[in-house]
Amino acid sequence: MKGLLRAALLVVVAGILLELFFVLRIAAAAVIDPQSTTFQRSEAWRIATEKDPSTPLRTGKLRWRQQWVPYERISDNLKRAVIASEDDGFVNHEGVDWEALEKAWEKNAKAEEQAARRANRPSATSQLRPAPAPKVVGGSTITQQLAKNLLLSGERTLLRKGQEFVLTMTLEATLSKRRILEIYLNSVEWGDGVFGAEAAAQHYWHKPASQLSAYEAARLAVMLPRPKYFETRSQSGYLASRAQLIVGRMRSAELP
Repeated sequence: MKGLLRAALLVVVAGILLELFFVLRIAAAAVIDPQSTTFQRSEAWRIATEKDPSTPLRTGKLRWRQQWVPYERISDNLKRAVIASEDDGFVNHEGVDWEALEKAWEKNAKAEEQAARRANRPSATSQLRPAPAPKVVGGSTITQQLAKNLLLSGERTLLRKGQEFVLTMTLEATLSKRRILEIYLNSVEWGDGVFGAEAAAQHYWHKPASQLSAYEAARLAVMLPRPKYFETRSQSGYLASRAQLIVGRMRSAELP
């Protein structure tokens, strides 16, 4: 019995220490530019250790692009495009957009229901080719995405989601909206080994992030939900049409 109590106490203490570590990391981010995130480090490990298909006995080379630039050196076009595309209520909510989250849950439930109906109605083509998985729609705000990428792993569990909410509230309580957006734009993934606005602007448009036009910024913003996918599909019709839509919405995007 004592052994169980001791183990439980150790788990509680470890949990408290972990939360304290997270709080200190967030507090430090108010004045110190984060040089890497948990997600970036996991991606660096993946890229460095993955097998090169052309040479099966050798691991891949580390492909990495990132350069921190201050808020003032990131085009307002990109800031507006990202807010319009990812989180149009960014400056007004307190970290979580409950309305957007509810809509995302409803869309995902509907998509899963439609997928289940298709699975129960087998056809000749479905026997030859499996039905596509239902498209999952996210409802995460910019602050939630930063909390996940900055400090958490990529696993999808209720415990990790709960931790994400706690860290989101801590970010909102500790950092200004301007600082949250600055860190997000400097650390978010924009391709395989491409992180941050400056690296993305140089990689896709061969110019600094400060000089991005409205359309160029919109194209980058549209890539964010699936950056690796769109990196290999730069001529996608969806990418172009969605970017034009975001350009039209950028005028109403409010900056912190």
